[in-house]
Order: sequence, then structure tokens, then C-alpha cells
Amino acid sequence: MRDTFVKTLIGLAEKDKDIELITGDLGFGVLKPFWEKLPDQFTNAGIAEQNMTTVAAGMALEGKKVFTYSIGNFPTLRCLEQIRNDCAYHHANVNIVCVGGGFVYGSLGMSHHATEDIAVMRSLPGVTVVCPGDLVEAAEATKAIVEYPGTCYLRLGRGGEKQVHTELSDFRIGKAIRIKQGEKIAVFSTGAILDDVTDAVVELEKNGISVEQYSFPTVKPLDQDVVLECSKRFDKIFTVEEHNITGGFGSAVAEVMAENPVKARLVRIGINDEYCTIVGSQKYLRDQYGFSADKLVKRILHEVDNG
Repeated sequence: MRDTFVKTLIGLAEKDKDIELITGDLGFGVLKPFWEKLPDQFTNAGIAEQNMTTVAAGMALEGKKVFTYSIGNFPTLRCLEQIRNDCAYHHANVNIVCVGGGFVYGSLGMSHHATEDIAVMRSLPGVTVVCPGDLVEAAEATKAIVEYPGTCYLRLGRGGEKQVHTELSDFRIGKAIRIKQGEKIAVFSTGAILDDVTDAVVELEKNGISVEQYSFPTVKPLDQDVVLECSKRFDKIFTVEEHNITGGFGSAVAEVMAENPVKARLVRIGINDEYCTIVGSQKYLRDQYGFSADKLVKRILHEVDNG
């Protein structure tokens, strides 16, 4: 995803000299093409994410479209006060890019696990939260947030994610993407966990479970129309996220369902309000915490079989 993001941003920045990219002293192997082509639109702020964010806010208030870039929690939790006070409060056009959502940097331990970021960022007034599921969604999301007003959070994977879509002709902030129609249950996901969810849906279909599958590349604003329509048609909706279930994507769906007359029961699948104490690859940690493709199939079949 990060390569797709950088390639897309270069194409946009070549046409729009107001686009600026600031890194917190990271991503040089990936960002090199950007600074070689557009050195006057690139800044290395050093390992000083709070300063990076405040500089970005100042640039944005002078008319620039700014992207800050770092890994895991560094561009979010480390500089939350600056995002809140300098960016969001002033509706500054700052796009905060996290590379490594969820367990991407699993081998580096919990300090590098971005597993509370969706909840934190969506709680800030005026902040748009975008979590693309594959390379195509990442490219379209990058294009969309350049033109979207205010402060945005773009949560990316790292690399090697499966491409689920061939193309997306009508990507819009705030709109879910239907991947397949179904009759028995609905499965929603956000972010790069889409690859495991898609594999799980294939296996569920083999087990006779007809699944309607949606990717939600935008968590805030959430596509309430899709949530409500599915809540009235299906008995069960499953949300899947590589994130704490407290305050995250599943909670956003639950908030909509709680305030409207619906028949569906919601099952949230993610990290069960705990810190990861295991070190390992992203694939290994997904399995350990119950949302690898195999574990998703078992969990959903259990829920369906037990009413």
C-alpha cells in the first residue's frame, strides 16, 4: 500500500504544487522517488513528530495541502495534542498518513502496533478517518483526500497486501464498497484485513453460507445507509478490524444500529480490549488474536450455528 500511496501522490503533486509531503525521518526507501522528482515539496522534519505536525498545520493554514508520513503510532498517538489543537481545531488541510496499521510491525512489539488509532482519531471532531482495504482503495483514497476539506487520517498497510478490486470507478469518502451480494449474513471490514476477510468469505460460501460483503474504506464519516439497509435485511452482521474492538470500526457500526430500529445482531471481531504481548509477523498475530481467514471462518460458523 505504501508504494501505491507514494506513486499516486507523486502523480498528484506533479500537477499541484501546493501538495507537500513531510516525513518524520522514515520511509526513505519508499519516499526517494518523491523527493528526487519534487524536492521543493518535500521536508524531513526529523524524529520530531510533534514539530512535524505543527509545521504541517502552519503550511496548511497558508494554503498548502500537506501530508505527514510516519509508521505505526508515531504520526498519531505521539502527537495527538498537535493534531487536536493545531490541525483539527483549525480545520487545517493536513492529511496524517500512518504506514503500518494494526500488526504490520508485529515483530517490533506493542509500541509499534497501531491498534487504538481508529478509535482515537475518529473521536476528534472534524477529523476524517480513511482505512483503505487494498491497493486500489489506497490509490483512490489518496486522490480523494487531497480534495477533501479539513484534517484527514489515512491508515495504510505496509506492502504485500492482496489486490481485491480490479478497479473502482466511483470511490467516494463516506461510501462503503460492496464486494459481493449474499442472502444469509453481512460481513463488513475496514483496512488491510480485507484480504483475510475475502479469503474467509470464499470458505464460508463453500460451507453453504451466503455472504454479503462490504469494504468500508471510510470509518468517519461512516456509510450509515449501508449499515441500516443491511441491519434490516440480515439477522447477523459481522464487523472485522485489525484494531481494538473498543471504539473502533465495530463500535462505529454499533452506534448507528443502536439509534435505529433494526433486526440484526452485531458481532464485532477484532482485538478484545487488550495489548498484544506476543511478538511475531502480522500473519502470525492475526491468527493468534482470532482474525486470520481460518479463525474468521470458525468464529462466523460458530455464531451462525448457535443463532
